[in-house]
Amino acid sequence: MTRWRTIFMGTPDFACPTLQKLIERGEQVVAVVTQPDRPKGRGQKLMPPPVKELAEQNGIPVYQPLKVRDPEFVEIIRELKPDVIVVVAFGQILPKALLDIPQHGCINVHASLLPRYRGAAPLNWCIINGETETGVTTMLMDVGLDTGDMLLMRKTPLDEDEDISSLHDRMATMGADLLAETLDRLAQGDLVAQPQNNSDSCYAPMLKKDDGIIDWRADARTIHNQVRGLAVWPGACTIIGDQVLKIFRTRVGDGSGEPGTVLQAAKGTFEVACQTGSLFLQELQLAGKKRLDCTSFLAGCPVSEGIVLGSGHSRDSSL
Repeated sequence: MTRWRTIFMGTPDFACPTLQKLIERGEQVVAVVTQPDRPKGRGQKLMPPPVKELAEQNGIPVYQPLKVRDPEFVEIIRELKPDVIVVVAFGQILPKALLDIPQHGCINVHASLLPRYRGAAPLNWCIINGETETGVTTMLMDVGLDTGDMLLMRKTPLDEDEDISSLHDRMATMGADLLAETLDRLAQGDLVAQPQNNSDSCYAPMLKKDDGIIDWRADARTIHNQVRGLAVWPGACTIIGDQVLKIFRTRVGDGSGEPGTVLQAAKGTFEVACQTGSLFLQELQLAGKKRLDCTSFLAGCPVSEGIVLGSGHSRDSSL
């Protein structure tokens, strides 16, 4: 451990393993900064961010500024005299006034192999784009969006069927371990930051609901990647009849037909034609209903072969 006075800034579940790692190492976590409580669920009850809950369980003071760039908040951080600020999926851009406070800088744990996938949703977009490798990077933050000099990087293979849920958990743990190694090597003085090559960068924008709409005119692998990259939110979706159908798990097949046409829908098999190849739908959910495996779904919601998903009609007028 470094015993540096540390401020941790993070918000969602992804950030919790890194905060837990700092606590377990015995670092001096003098404060946690996270986003304000937000209304959630049907009752719109105010709910604390996961990082806040973890901090309070460990008796760490929590700050929840609406805007971290407010001069009053910047002064609070300055008075805490941090040696380092660790940032993981915090959700606000840090101003230069904050970045300049800690002696050892503001260290960000970013869930991509920078400079690839700068932005809010790197894990999702690396899956959607069919990457076969990903990882985490620690960097010294600057005023740009994920543009700071890199400290350490760790790579991992990305299986063609892994979805965002399992990748999220793997990367959260990997990021925590990499942050610990980064702090140790900075304290030892043998870590030299390396600038990013901006010409190799790409952007991973925040997800929108419309990103989940399936276009069956794409090839099967492209739609499969869309499904697994959006499995947590917003979920890949199409129309069946006049209802929204969310699809959470698929398998690529070699069937053929007009894009969107149901090729099979019986005995636990639900196959849909794409522009090239086909998809076997393995986990589905109608709007307002439970999420089900294919067998259970077809038992409760029979589907006719030949119906076209996304259009609400059939290629065969007799169906």
